[in-house]
Amino acid sequence: MKTVDIYIRVSTDEQAEKGYSQRSQEEMLRKYCELNAIQVRRIIYEDHSAKTFNRPEWQKLLADLRKHIGQTDLVLFTKWDRFSRNAGDAYQMISLLRKVGVEPQAIEQPLDLSVPENKMMLAFYLAAPEVENDRRALNTFSGMRRAKKEGRWMGTAPFGYTNKVTEVGQKYITPKNPHAEIIQWVFETLAKGIFTTEQVWKQAKTKGLTICKNGFWVLVRNPVYCGKILIPKYKEEEAHFVKGQHEPIISDALYYEVQDVLDGRKKKQRVQIEVDENLPLRGFLVCPRCGRVLTGSASKGKYRYYHYYHCSSSCGSRFRTDAVNKLFTVELRKLVPHPGMIEIYKSAMISEYNSQTKDHMNGRRLLLERLEELNKQLAKARRLMLNEEITPSEYRKIKAEYQPEINSLEAQVSNYATPSNKIDDLINRAVDNVSRLDCLYENRTITEKRLIVSSIYPEKLTFDGLNYRTPRINEAVRLICSLDEAFEEIKKEHSSNSTEMSFQVTPLGLEPRTY
Repeated sequence: MKTVDIYIRVSTDEQAEKGYSQRSQEEMLRKYCELNAIQVRRIIYEDHSAKTFNRPEWQKLLADLRKHIGQTDLVLFTKWDRFSRNAGDAYQMISLLRKVGVEPQAIEQPLDLSVPENKMMLAFYLAAPEVENDRRALNTFSGMRRAKKEGRWMGTAPFGYTNKVTEVGQKYITPKNPHAEIIQWVFETLAKGIFTTEQVWKQAKTKGLTICKNGFWVLVRNPVYCGKILIPKYKEEEAHFVKGQHEPIISDALYYEVQDVLDGRKKKQRVQIEVDENLPLRGFLVCPRCGRVLTGSASKGKYRYYHYYHCSSSCGSRFRTDAVNKLFTVELRKLVPHPGMIEIYKSAMISEYNSQTKDHMNGRRLLLERLEELNKQLAKARRLMLNEEITPSEYRKIKAEYQPEINSLEAQVSNYATPSNKIDDLINRAVDNVSRLDCLYENRTITEKRLIVSSIYPEKLTFDGLNYRTPRINEAVRLICSLDEAFEEIKKEHSSNSTEMSFQVTPLGLEPRTY
């Protein structure tokens, strides 16, 4: 008596569309075995596609057949499409089964494979379901590509959108808050070029982003957020974008600005380092012993955390942040100019501004004069044509001669930004900030504090535990300080001269005065 293993396979779409079921297959196969006096060793149930043999239950069956050679004579199934839907893979598997002494057979499409002609029928049975699969896949692909060209998003909505269905059953996506607001914040932040992509991702996670790092890279490259759908390249048709039917979350300009930042085509600003509020000078201080840049961290005490600036080398430099930060505020106070210098500084700024913008305005004026002259000549030629003193062809020739220069001049004029004639407010704000630099520093956020430090000190500062040393400060601040020092010197000199003169004053005598 022959022994068989019954293989029952069905996929979810086949159950829904064609009414296949595991029970009906089992019933047919058991009845066949009873009629043919075949002993059933085991029944294998599979719920997986037959495009490949990478199926869990089939792999287990194959391993068992290799382990127990001779215990099974046949592997039975209802039709050959239950066995495979890929002709190439099917022939290889049949050869593999024969090596372990097992013959595959379909009860509704029986074939004696020892007869050479039956291999033609086997090729037909195997090719038919493969062709059916390929046709279904092609129809699905064509339908999805057609829908994409119409601007429809296919599949699950990306982060920031949600899937909706119209009254007529058509699916679409629409922005979903607060996720859409997070997406908008992400693109606006990346466009500034201040933070790295990883820093923006971490900040977005605190706002509610639920995407991994790799998914975040896909997100910021996805044009769906600016209202476009990507049509991939296919055959002779190149990849291109189409306008989507959904509402965009960001503008086209913002999307392409972010792509320039990610591709390195836009110059990034200085990347901001995320620093603890207690460590505003982290990265600005140099170790007085080894010259390395000091880092900062917190140490856990008995009742609270204590913050320190310390060197990462073995030199052992270590300073309490409260003392260092306090002394730095004292150092900033030294840079605050004398009240009497404010008006002098304003006058110097206005004088320098007028001196620098003079050439700018002269260049722009010359361009406008030449542009006006060309436009007048072109207008004159137009009047001559209207009065029939020259022909239209002659006018077109004149216009073709003048137009390139006119276009060039207009472009140059647009590049000349018109300077503001009123800079009093700007200068007043700048002077006000400098005059209260220490208070401004103490009341700002950690990011603004670091911006103030970097703008004043272009080079690192050295702190030796008691005092600050820096090679140089910002040129503008240095000039203000030098003017302030000169002012103090003049004041002292004037005071000294007054004192010396006071000893030479002739004392008053009796009336009439005597000398």
